Amino acid sequence: MPPSPQKPLGSYPRTRLRRNRRTHWSRRLVAENRLSTSDLMWPVFAVAGEGRREPVASMPGVDRLSIDLLVEAVGEAVALGIPAVAVFPSIEAALKTPEASEALNPDNLVCRVVRAIKAAHPEIGVICDVALDPFNSEGHDGLVQDGRVLNDETVALLCRQAVIQAQAGCDIVAPSDMMDGRVGAIRDALDAAGFVEVQIMSYAAKYASAFYGPFRDAVGSGAMLKGNKKCYQMDPANGAEAMREVALDIAEGADMLIVKPGLPYLDVLRAVSQTFGVPTFAYQVSGEYAMLKAAVANGWLDGEAALLEMLVCCKRAGAAGILSYAAIEVARLLRRG
Repeated sequence: MPPSPQKPLGSYPRTRLRRNRRTHWSRRLVAENRLSTSDLMWPVFAVAGEGRREPVASMPGVDRLSIDLLVEAVGEAVALGIPAVAVFPSIEAALKTPEASEALNPDNLVCRVVRAIKAAHPEIGVICDVALDPFNSEGHDGLVQDGRVLNDETVALLCRQAVIQAQAGCDIVAPSDMMDGRVGAIRDALDAAGFVEVQIMSYAAKYASAFYGPFRDAVGSGAMLKGNKKCYQMDPANGAEAMREVALDIAEGADMLIVKPGLPYLDVLRAVSQTFGVPTFAYQVSGEYAMLKAAVANGWLDGEAALLEMLVCCKRAGAAGILSYAAIEVARLLRRG
């Protein structure tokens, strides 16, 4: 977007900006930003078993799916033209340990899901979350010792987790843990294991937000979380710090970036996109999604219009694309026109 001019470009009555807004076809011609299915990534929740569909109560319209049903659902995403899905596991409590050892199991739920999706739909990109919270009995993204989240010990484990996910066939690893130095370490580990073409989509600016609650319900980490994540996720009051985080991740080898949450942090998204020119994605997080669905259920908002508006706002701020739990719904709306 060019800077605002010092003087008006034209004046009333010769210049009437409403002329361009008068008709639908004219508004389409002059639209500055467009949302397409190519902008969408669909986060999905997996559970073990077969034929299992578990609604997430705090996220109306979102289900945890067993692998067979998830593969079927991804088939619709492929048909709608959605480029990628992001896999998040909801594992049994018995598999969650202080060491998060299940994260390193090459036959864990995530790896089985990745193999199944790539076998059935090789044309869609698969993104894997690199973090320990689904596997950690304390609900944290890193290893915990005496109430303290360990950085370097966690990074070593995340490197092993990323390599295991790459071996399963994932296309993009997405470190969401916010440990210092993890992007460079993961890049080195992937390269050493022969996965030089696996991309890193870094959660470079991930805030300690109040908008993550429904997600934690979906993966089963919320009830187990001891304390909070403010010692590693970013303070919502800080913007300049996000630029430092992003610069470090780019220097360490990040191919793409995520700003999370999305809509409440459009200023950060815009600054990152304009400053660095690296593909930067917004994450429309679970709380954003849940608020919209609650308002629609109460008859307070036009759900379809509000949903599309929220995502177009992310595009206007500079997002290369958006991770949204409503990706299938949005793709259907866009196809309908």
